[in-house]
Amino acid sequence: MLKAINTKILLTILAALVAIGGTLAYQRHETQKAAAAAAKAAAILQEQQKEADEQKAAAEAFRQRVDADRKKHSSAAAHEGKTWRTYIP
Repeated sequence: MLKAINTKILLTILAALVAIGGTLAYQRHETQKAAAAAAKAAAILQEQQKEADEQKAAAEAFRQRVDADRKKHSSAAAHEGKTWRTYIP
């Protein structure tokens, strides 16, 4: 009788250890999936940041080019009054 009780206790302990091991394996698997998802999200965010920086640089270059064109074209207006006075048809 004592041997049957000891066997039942050992089986119960073994079942508990298997359940704990299964839980730990599942948690490890879920942690690895979460880490992979976080790494993928970080890569996507870095790519978006890089694209945003490139767009910002392109916008700044365009703005500087527009300012240079504006200065070049508006300088001709400063001399406009002199040209019509000296023009002789």
